[in-house]
Amino acid sequence: MYKCLVVLLLLSLSLTGCWDKRELNELAISMALGIDKVDDEYLASVQVVLPGEVSPIKGSTGRSPVTLFQAKGKTINEAIRNVSNISPRNLYSGHLQMVIIGEEMAKDGISSLLDYLSRYWEVRYDFYLAIAKDSKAEKILNIQTTLENIPAINIFHMLKTSAKNFADTSAISFGRLLTDLEREGMEGALTGIKIKGDEKTGSSKQNVESILPSAFLKFDEIAVFKGDKLVGWLPSEESKGYNTITNHVKNTLGTISCPGEGKLSIHAKHFKTKLKSKIINGKPEIDINVKVEGNISDVECQIDLNKEETLNKLNKLYEEEIKKNINQTVKFVQEEYGSDIFGFGAKIYQKHPKEWEKLKSNWDEEFKDVQVNINVKVEIRHTGSIINPIQKNLKD
Repeated sequence: MYKCLVVLLLLSLSLTGCWDKRELNELAISMALGIDKVDDEYLASVQVVLPGEVSPIKGSTGRSPVTLFQAKGKTINEAIRNVSNISPRNLYSGHLQMVIIGEEMAKDGISSLLDYLSRYWEVRYDFYLAIAKDSKAEKILNIQTTLENIPAINIFHMLKTSAKNFADTSAISFGRLLTDLEREGMEGALTGIKIKGDEKTGSSKQNVESILPSAFLKFDEIAVFKGDKLVGWLPSEESKGYNTITNHVKNTLGTISCPGEGKLSIHAKHFKTKLKSKIINGKPEIDINVKVEGNISDVECQIDLNKEETLNKLNKLYEEEIKKNINQTVKFVQEEYGSDIFGFGAKIYQKHPKEWEKLKSNWDEEFKDVQVNINVKVEIRHTGSIINPIQKNLKD
């Protein structure tokens, strides 16, 4: 399917107006861009699709469907332009899927990259960004992927699927990142991506020729920014809390301890979070209101789900788990980083502009002491295709 999509994208380039006419056989279609900092220079890694290898008409010759062009420069623009010196075709970035930023580059600051991407007229704002955790962007883009033979498309859809089904991953587009960074009273955050397994084998064709790949890519934790610099990472549980607070959980799985012994899983299908700001005695406070609807998906304990009181008790238990996670996340970010990635300041600015004028000059310190009030309402709507657990039925 995606082979056909790439071919259609390639063909669509020939439909441009005469003023900007470029022949298809003169273009190198960039699917992903990686930026690393090496000493005092930038290293640009551009993943380019090979049309002949994805064409359903000609058929593959068995080579990799993509190649990676790399060049250095004193600026990001210079590094990317220098790629043209080793590419036989002009780069075209209109179908960019992913931008991967090396961790060291992110620590140094990403404003220069954002400025370049914002000014580059060919680039759309719907591609995703990720930070190469404990690695370099070039290494991430050098891993051969299995399900999708074009790594950039594989990473794009992997991130999109992960963010849809798991609460600890966040698919952040370039457009959303710019919006977050431009909002007064809010800092940025990006998801991390890392290599698991044998990195050396992962870059070869051998990685996709076996049932179990030697190396694969995994989204891991969320990067916390202060200004344009990476200052640290949120562990898995705090990443879930971040997405809950910022209303980016689409659906997820929650596990709670049963009233007696054992565990129970709840498939939370509807998550809705609203933030409200208020000023009490001159001090800002934030109310976090969360509504969750879900179904029971797994029971590994002895409980009677026929009883309404049992479901009410499970609702309360899950509410407490979510409250605990949110409180833990807020405290962690306040104490470790002092970076308002939740947008508390933006809410105060929106509802209390006069008070915000007094707070904003010292918001980094004020944020660390903001009182947060958490209210969670959980409603379990269904128990699944059966009511009571199999263990209980067998015991009875």
